[in-house]
Amino acid sequence: MEHLSLYRKFRPQTFDEVIGQNHIVTTLKNQIINNQTSHAYLFAGTRGTGKTSIAKIFARAINCENLHNGIPCGKCVPCQSAKSDNIDIIEIDAASNNGVDNIRDLKESIIYPPSISKYKVYIIDEVHMLSESAFNALLKTLEEPPSYVIFILATTEVQKLPQTILSRCVRFDFKLVPIKTLEEHLKKIFNSINVTVEDSAVNLIASLGEGSVRDTLSIAESCIAFSNNTITYDNVLEVAGITSKDILLNICSYINNKDTKNLLTTLSEISSKGKNFAQLNKDLTSFVRDLSIIKNCDNSRELLSLPTDIFDKMYTLAITIDNKNLIRILSKLSSLEQEFRYTTDAKSLLEITLLSLLEEDDRIEKLEGRLNELINKINSGECP
Repeated sequence: MEHLSLYRKFRPQTFDEVIGQNHIVTTLKNQIINNQTSHAYLFAGTRGTGKTSIAKIFARAINCENLHNGIPCGKCVPCQSAKSDNIDIIEIDAASNNGVDNIRDLKESIIYPPSISKYKVYIIDEVHMLSESAFNALLKTLEEPPSYVIFILATTEVQKLPQTILSRCVRFDFKLVPIKTLEEHLKKIFNSINVTVEDSAVNLIASLGEGSVRDTLSIAESCIAFSNNTITYDNVLEVAGITSKDILLNICSYINNKDTKNLLTTLSEISSKGKNFAQLNKDLTSFVRDLSIIKNCDNSRELLSLPTDIFDKMYTLAITIDNKNLIRILSKLSSLEQEFRYTTDAKSLLEITLLSLLEEDDRIEKLEGRLNELINKINSGECP
């Protein structure tokens, strides 16, 4: 039997199975129920948030012969054919079919009415990849297609689309899926395939997915293969190549306490394990950002969705660091992202940056001390 990746195996087949996009699902279902569908839609959003999946479900729903509350039945001829190769639902990859000749071929095919369905649906993925001439060729057809044609344009870079295209489409912006929603989705999937997993591991996988369902499931699949169906927190760290929160906690503590010796020792230990220092910088930047949220937001526990033991450790550290230092550290680490692309020695770059933070802190303290002395002298009349 052919092996299917998790994101393909658990791709939503109905609107009810879609997660994290309730605003879009509800609107589309209402349009279908009230017979108010448009001739052209634009689905915009980050990769893996459900654009193509919802486009396919929508294409089946508007052609279903036994629709119930906007949900396709899955049993009629159009629904059954949509599961294989429905010639009335045409998917086009604009990344590899982006020329004006491809659009001309599309315009010629539109002339012919659907074979077994009510509508012909054209799903154009990564539509921002079309050339300028291809966009121009598409304009008139997109504005006034035949009554039996519906366009669904999907893109991850909506800013690259001409305004003339945007103005002809009903636009839906797909949101990043919240971590808690991803956690619930992961637990259902793990349970259905008999995989044992720690709660902290689920949280970490969901966090690494960064709001993308597909990315989350891809990481989960790698973890399953690595751990032989019993996933621990350490398994996820190993597979993803990221640094544990405890090590990040130590690094930030050493910076806060100006502990050069332990800071360098920890970085050397990380290097000996073959860790990627560009990834370490990314992990550290995210960690400092979380510290800032914990220090300044009363509802930080809900905002971050971290395991209780990890949150408590981070809280203990956060209250000892001044906001100005958090901002200084975060600014310094964030500026390194571009530099890592060009350096041949990521370890030295990060080490120098972290050590400079300690030196800067000393200089700032000395300047503040000197400034306070001058202010006191002025107030006491010692300075003219």
